[in-house]
Amino acid sequence: MPITERRVAEYAFLRQLYRDSYYPDHVVDLGRAILLRLCERIEAERPADLPALYALSRAATDEFNVLADEFHAAGSEIETVAREAIAEDFWFVASSYGFSDADVEELIATRDW
Repeated sequence: MPITERRVAEYAFLRQLYRDSYYPDHVVDLGRAILLRLCERIEAERPADLPALYALSRAATDEFNVLADEFHAAGSEIETVAREAIAEDFWFVASSYGFSDADVEELIATRDW
């Protein structure tokens, strides 16, 4: 399903990670795909309120929890720079879909990275 929200469709997810050779592009690609799937789910399910949005974002966060193993296997990890970049992109997604009052810590509350 193509993304219909123009701002999101044109956005360069995880840009900071792609710019740093410490983060392998093939693993960052998987993280980008997680964020795009989150956008697709938001567009398909149209969460009515923050709790509904948080349920979707936490599912995506759980995917990043699994992806942490891929980073480790590639000699990298989700450390401070990556955590901040991922969190910023979660907030970008929320705000792009009208949830600018979302709490970024709630968006990624299930993280273990």
